[in-house]
Amino acid sequence: MATEGDASQLIGMVTLLGAAVVAVPLFKRAGLGSVLGYLAAGLVIGPYGLSLIADARTILHVAELGVVMFLFIIGLEMKPSHLWNLRGQIFGLGSLQVVLCALLLTGVGVAAGFPWQAAFVGGAGFVLTSTAIVMQVLAERGDILAPRGQRIVSILLFEDLLIVPLLAAVAFLAPAGAVPAAAAPLWQRIGTGLLSLGVLTAAGLWLLNPLFRMLAKAKAREVMTAAALLVVLGAALLMELGGLSMAMGAFVAGVLLSESSFRHQLETDIEPFRGLLLGLFFLGVGMTLDLDVVARDWRFICLGVAALMLTKALCIYAVARLAGSRHAEAVDRATLMAQGGEFAFVLFAEALRLTVISPAMSADMTAIIVLSMAITPLVATILRRRARPEPASLDGVEAPRDLRGNVLIIGFGRVGQIASQSPLARGAELSIIDNDPDVIRNAARYGFKVHFGDGARADVLRAAGARHARVILVCVDDQAAATRIVENARRECPHTRLVVRAFDREHALELVRLDADHVVRETFEAALTMGRQAVLAMGATEQEADELEAEVRGRDAERFALETAGGTFAGRALLLGDIDRIDPPRHGRKRDARPPEDGIA
Repeated sequence: MATEGDASQLIGMVTLLGAAVVAVPLFKRAGLGSVLGYLAAGLVIGPYGLSLIADARTILHVAELGVVMFLFIIGLEMKPSHLWNLRGQIFGLGSLQVVLCALLLTGVGVAAGFPWQAAFVGGAGFVLTSTAIVMQVLAERGDILAPRGQRIVSILLFEDLLIVPLLAAVAFLAPAGAVPAAAAPLWQRIGTGLLSLGVLTAAGLWLLNPLFRMLAKAKAREVMTAAALLVVLGAALLMELGGLSMAMGAFVAGVLLSESSFRHQLETDIEPFRGLLLGLFFLGVGMTLDLDVVARDWRFICLGVAALMLTKALCIYAVARLAGSRHAEAVDRATLMAQGGEFAFVLFAEALRLTVISPAMSADMTAIIVLSMAITPLVATILRRRARPEPASLDGVEAPRDLRGNVLIIGFGRVGQIASQSPLARGAELSIIDNDPDVIRNAARYGFKVHFGDGARADVLRAAGARHARVILVCVDDQAAATRIVENARRECPHTRLVVRAFDREHALELVRLDADHVVRETFEAALTMGRQAVLAMGATEQEADELEAEVRGRDAERFALETAGGTFAGRALLLGDIDRIDPPRHGRKRDARPPEDGIA
């Protein structure tokens, strides 16, 4: 029989889930992102809102496991060799940013009238960016594995390593008698941390893979999930016992398993827990915003948020530019990282215990941190919408000039690269142009000389040697651009054969009317291959599959010819409709099928 306590706990869980289900879709629909939705929901249902949930600190502590699991998944994406390549960014870029920001933020605190010890604690706490919020924003944008995302991740990792020395610094700044006599000396705490890291590394190298191989042979799916959770939580616990960050422990465990054959299985097992707990963490952060404190000290808190975020953003921007980042990337990094983070709560709690800061300062700084975490996703969204796309760097690329290849390829993405192979096998001399500098630089690594130019311009076509080419392959993935290329190419070189990639059937009809010699719908051949594999899976022989594929191809060609002459729906009677399943015709016999109304395939 359920007790009153059980019912209240269930009500709390339903309230948390209901707030997330309502708020997050609304905020994402408004283009504000899920993080801001969670924070707003937490503020509404928390002890300083409607008081539907009273114990925000306990929820926040449990939900920190979401951050831990997030870092584990990020670690799975980073092989040790890749992490080693980032060492310069982690320790070089990270330390430069942290040191400069800490000095400037301490200066802001001193200017506000605080003793330098308290100002240092407040500034150091604000230096520690929220890993959870930044990672979530990067994940939603798909930037975590991009170069700009990797640089941000490197700095976050360095900041996670700082919690131990910062806690030691707080103890050093404490007044005489404030530090308990039983506190371990600094060298012992550092040694314990290094020992914990060593034990975790050894376990990752020699124990984890044999463990998962043994469990895989047992074919107990639920036990594999339990083992994945055990690895993540065990690594986090080991690091916490060693005085280090739980998130750092999970990240190291992920890196050690990144080359394991079980990597994808582990990611699948952890992902549902990670998403739920990380959302719970953001809800908990929203609940901790004490509106009474904000109302009491709103002038100081608003000025503090503005001064600290602006100072940190300017410092991060300057460091990014000094490190060679472009303006857009530097602004993006400064916007995302101009906030405090969850580790500041730990630092402030320890400083309050050792009387380095006062209770009033601790409450105000906590409110400033939470507000900065709430503002960051909103500011990042606004700036990203308003920012003009920065022109791509043209370093290492050159424009076409009097090219003489007998095959001209326009657009060298996935389609262009594959299409180039057959002409090369026959000994063709290629001229290749593309308007994406990154594509050009990447192609150079594989031995292709690609020139920079917009094939939709007549002067670029002339410079690329269109009049000397026997065939022009138009492989661009822009429908409008492909149409303009065909129009200009037909005027500039009426006798050159044009083989064009079409977006869909309607686009193919348009290109044929513009006198393209051969049009290839970009999904047609792949779809035919999938259909062939489907009938083979149904039991057809290779010969039957060949005959069925030939029939479908013939009917499509006949239908396309009718549509070219008579309009989009002229050949729709030749398209097989789902009604044929009632009276399946034998192949080779005319069907009287009723197709869908749009008739496009």
